[in-house]
Amino acid sequence: MFFRPPKLARRFLIRFLRDDLAEEVQGDLEEKFYSKLNKKSLLRAKINYWFQVMNYLRPFAIRNLGSTYSNIIFMDMLRHNITISFRNFIRHKMTFGINMIGLSTGLACALLIYLWVDHELSIDKFHEKGDRLYQVLERRKMNEGVGITPETSGPMADLIKEAMPEVEYSAAIGPVWWPGYDNFSVSVGQESVRAAGQYAGKDYFNIFSFELLAGSRDRVLTDKNSIVLSEELVLKLFKSIEDAIGKVVMINQEQEFIISGVMKNIPSQSSTQFDLVMPFETLKDLTPWVTSWGSAGPIVYVTLKEGTDVEYFNEKFAAYIKDRFGAETERTALLTKFSDIYLFGIPGSETHRIRYVRLFSIIAVFILLIACINFMNLSTARASRRLKEVGVKKVMGAGRKSLIFQFMGESVMTSMLSLVAAILIVLLFLPAFSQITGKQLSLQFDRELLIYVFLVTIITGIIAGSYPALYLSGFRPLRILKSSVSSSPGEVWVRKGLVVFQFSISILLIVCVLVVYKQIEFVQNKNLGYNKNNVLWIGVEGKVKEKADVFLAELRKLPGVENAAATSHRMVGHNWSITGVEWEGRDPEDRTGFQIIGVDYGFIEMMKFEFMKGRPFSSEFGADGDKIIFNEAAIAAMGMNDPMGKSVNFLNSKKEIIGVVKDFHFKSMHEKIEPLAFILISSGLNKIMVRVETGREKEALANIGRFYESFNPGFTFDYQFLDDNYQNLYLAEQRVSILSRYFAGIAILISCLGLFGLAAFTAERRQKEIGIRKILGSGVFAIVRLLSTDFTKIVIVAIIIALPVSYFMVKAWLIEFAYRIDLEWWYFAGAGIAALLIAWFTVGLQTYKASTINPTECLKVE
Repeated sequence: MFFRPPKLARRFLIRFLRDDLAEEVQGDLEEKFYSKLNKKSLLRAKINYWFQVMNYLRPFAIRNLGSTYSNIIFMDMLRHNITISFRNFIRHKMTFGINMIGLSTGLACALLIYLWVDHELSIDKFHEKGDRLYQVLERRKMNEGVGITPETSGPMADLIKEAMPEVEYSAAIGPVWWPGYDNFSVSVGQESVRAAGQYAGKDYFNIFSFELLAGSRDRVLTDKNSIVLSEELVLKLFKSIEDAIGKVVMINQEQEFIISGVMKNIPSQSSTQFDLVMPFETLKDLTPWVTSWGSAGPIVYVTLKEGTDVEYFNEKFAAYIKDRFGAETERTALLTKFSDIYLFGIPGSETHRIRYVRLFSIIAVFILLIACINFMNLSTARASRRLKEVGVKKVMGAGRKSLIFQFMGESVMTSMLSLVAAILIVLLFLPAFSQITGKQLSLQFDRELLIYVFLVTIITGIIAGSYPALYLSGFRPLRILKSSVSSSPGEVWVRKGLVVFQFSISILLIVCVLVVYKQIEFVQNKNLGYNKNNVLWIGVEGKVKEKADVFLAELRKLPGVENAAATSHRMVGHNWSITGVEWEGRDPEDRTGFQIIGVDYGFIEMMKFEFMKGRPFSSEFGADGDKIIFNEAAIAAMGMNDPMGKSVNFLNSKKEIIGVVKDFHFKSMHEKIEPLAFILISSGLNKIMVRVETGREKEALANIGRFYESFNPGFTFDYQFLDDNYQNLYLAEQRVSILSRYFAGIAILISCLGLFGLAAFTAERRQKEIGIRKILGSGVFAIVRLLSTDFTKIVIVAIIIALPVSYFMVKAWLIEFAYRIDLEWWYFAGAGIAALLIAWFTVGLQTYKASTINPTECLKVE
């Protein structure tokens, strides 16, 4: 798709710029626009283009738009309009207050959402070679077809650079999210700190633009014993960066590394956060399986040379792999742009953050529109108060353009005043908003933010004031001065239509908030098939790794500890999958993947898995190393009716099935439960799970901490609770739920403000009617019902429009979950009733007040 600079900005520039400068300036600005588009995003390129346009509107560059005399008249008219505007603000305090609250709240929401959206769009976009930086993915044959995974075989980085001359740099990493890599112990002397890290190929810092404060990008990872630390980590361990270079640090009290480089702290715009990088060659020594072509796990990144066609490259590389490994190979590779993965996920992925970026951008627009609608409705409703002003001005020679300019100016002025209030609101709530979103957001008025704020404010003012300006300026002076102007059917229908739109959006948001809340509640409270409560896990390292049996035996004796056992993986988000399971009657084309969890004796009992058949691993039956336990999904995938006692070939080792556990959730509920197997292992148990007694958590943690640090000197006690890990699987949804509640509340509040103002105005206009009805015997309830009927009809129409739309929206969102709630009728009925009650309450306040006025006072009104 070919993008161009914004049309309105170009026309604005041509209108006001001197002819002799126009061609040169336009060329420069277009060049800057396309440069920004390549480095940043379309939105930021457009904002920057607007800023450059406004920057050129200086006295030397602006064309002569009229005579000095005309300019003096223009300035006098401007001062006059400003004076009139302020007088109107003071005279109609309630209308002005409602508009200020609505617009300032709407602008504040738009500004907060902009800060969040801008941060999301900037993730992983800061790398200098970002336009040439790609991640290598693998296509794998599966039962369901071809799947795409971010994991590759260990030697992929070397192969792709050797085989493909288009590759400039390549590097494999053992990523920070691998088990244990988020929790290294880094020691200098007696001091130890915890830090997240990763293993990376020698070209890593040539691919990624993480700034090095010390060390050379080409050399920091060439030596197996070298290590790169972050600035923050270095300052914790040493006095200065200079003191750190060449010094030795101990990782996990096992291996010494020499500091070869110091990197600046990873910016918040990076999708991965870490404090240390070690050579990938070291990982090969620690885990030799990564050198095998059959391995899967490392992540590979490449930068391509300038001008490389990615689509052609993918075809060429896939053909090369088939050539080298045979046409029947189950694995081929493709490249995808690294900077797109955070927002769009890998191809075929269900988790796309861009959906939430678009969702909240739309919400920001809707909230601003609702605020603008309030302004339009209240301005047109109160037009009768300004008819004589318009009539006199027209009789005195004022044209329609000057009146439009006046009323539009009032609207923009209100919008600018609202902006000041909005900035104060943002400064007040930004810390809380940052905490909810999990982002380090700050309000820094750089060029792009200033131009965004200015444009949004002006556009908001123009949209809000457009209809009132056109409406008021269109009256004929003779009809105005004869007081023969009344609301036309068209005006009434437009006003009602705008209120319908407001409440439709509000109802839609109520439904969405309710459904998101119920789905999050469902996934948090659903029985997972095991008991995750009061279970914490700690890493296996140091002396604990050497003497795990002794550590576990002593751990179980501590006060407050109910049980403890070792495992290869924590239960949540587990992802160690193999296809090397064979069974009797297996189809040779079957590509079923099995998740594998290695455990020690007692683990299955401690986690309280439910058995369909069989038993857990137990030393009472002799060695169980040649036994295996499957879940229901695995037995179904193998098509076994009576699995007990049958044997399977597991990675070329014969194992007997001794048990079948009920299906349990070990990944998020976005995904279906996969086939899984438990195997008994003695090595590779890198997690210890501890169940503490309910009500004795603090005591147990204190006891475990003291015991751990005495048993494992040089390591600090670091733990995580399993239910916290589970909650983190739905962090994005939880944040969406919280933010949706706030923004829905704000949208409803602004809608109610507009309804309140309209109800007040309606009651004021019908005071005489109210007085006459009261004299004729009408009661307060009858008058309240009379004045509320029209508003009730409007809200009912909004309900009829909003509910079907909301149904399809929430249904589309729920499809992302493999396990989800049913859409109950009362979610939608409840939202409609809630909107109706809110509207009745809002209108009722005003109508009740109007109905209780003394009739004699009503009849005095002229």
